[in-house]
Amino acid sequence: MFNFERQYTDSVTDIRWLDATEMAAWRAFVAASHLLERRIEEQLKAAAGLTHPQYEILVVLSESPGRQMRMTELARGVVVSKSALTYQITQLEKAGLVERTTCPSDERGVLAVLTDAGARCLERVAPGHVEVVREHLIDQLSREELHAVTRAMRKTEASLRTSA
Repeated sequence: MFNFERQYTDSVTDIRWLDATEMAAWRAFVAASHLLERRIEEQLKAAAGLTHPQYEILVVLSESPGRQMRMTELARGVVVSKSALTYQITQLEKAGLVERTTCPSDERGVLAVLTDAGARCLERVAPGHVEVVREHLIDQLSREELHAVTRAMRKTEASLRTSA
């Protein structure tokens, strides 16, 4: 095992290397998040040919007033760059699940709109998605652990959003 602390102590003294407990938490988070993401992707691809980012776009649009949202707001909501969102929206448009329209209050703005076909797709795919999330995450944790995870991830999210 590579020991970063021992290897770099002489040359980089201002780095706060991870101790054993911190490293275990980090590695567990990385492994679990990658494995869960892989399971989610497999389920969504099999059920509807969707990627996880595409599914999240459909969910956010379905929860928005009028099933529509400005592209810039949608990019923030699903935590992707504007160019990545444009690509995903283009794919969803080709599948007939989303359409783009001009924003009535600002002709420079573009709205992404969930189509009826997109809503039906989401209704069909969501139960399987929830099964995967429940089986591999939610049902593995107690209520207390769920609250702790939520608090921890919200703190991490807030830190990342303010430093962006």
